[in-house]
Amino acid sequence: MAVLASTLARAADKIPANRNVKWALGSNLWNQFPPFSFLDIFDVMKDTGFRGVRVTQFPQILTKFNITTEQMRKEADKRGLQIITISFNGPAYDAAQRPKLFADAKTAMTFLKNFDAKMLVVFSPNRTNLSETNFKTMCETYNQLGEIAGEMGFRAGLHNHMGQMVQTQEEVDRCMAMTDPKLFGFSPDLAHLHLAGCDAAYNLEKYKSRLMMLDYKDAKRDESLKFPNNIFDLGDGEVDFPACHRVLKSANFKGWICVDLDIARNRPRASYERCGAYVVNRLEPIYL
Repeated sequence: MAVLASTLARAADKIPANRNVKWALGSNLWNQFPPFSFLDIFDVMKDTGFRGVRVTQFPQILTKFNITTEQMRKEADKRGLQIITISFNGPAYDAAQRPKLFADAKTAMTFLKNFDAKMLVVFSPNRTNLSETNFKTMCETYNQLGEIAGEMGFRAGLHNHMGQMVQTQEEVDRCMAMTDPKLFGFSPDLAHLHLAGCDAAYNLEKYKSRLMMLDYKDAKRDESLKFPNNIFDLGDGEVDFPACHRVLKSANFKGWICVDLDIARNRPRASYERCGAYVVNRLEPIYL
């Protein structure tokens, strides 16, 4: 009865529990709604139950919002929140640019260490650079990047995305095959898997031993909708999140899921309230 009462109370509040699965959001959404301060993001997080944030546009974001690393840590701690990673990318297809890419990655991880973060989410290069040679070079770069991340106490992992070199199922599989599981993990975006014609739950099952963190956001395969209008709040699109959550339960996943929305049709707070309600009502009964 006590467990039931607790579940009902939480469902009424629509606040994710943050137990085995911890819930985060991405800072990029707020770029649609200037002007705002980074504290606006923190306040929405605190109120809606999304306890972590993936920072985008690092390091420029510190200047853009006139906030120091120390201030960001202080304000996050006051609210019981965490910076969990950044969105990292670079010209991984070009071996000549590896020294700078690795230096940038070290700078990013040094920043993240201030927040006790342990993950580096890696976006592949723009799809205009796609070729067999460049793909091979990219994967070799990722293995080296994984070594560097491990030396700094981090785990690096691939983030698939439309319009980038790892987009289709064949490209996801090839990148996973050409990178060392001990060095480089998988941080999939389920919306972008879906938009690329992939089965999200299938990918989680296939690569569950390499899962680092995930992006849960919904999407519709509708040719009349152009990005980001084909992205939706959880439950408003076509992605089978309950099936994905059952895979996480089978894997005993303990980590972060980022609801990194690319669009909010009624401002960020309303979208995250709706997504939080979906988490509580549809996903927590499967796996907390």
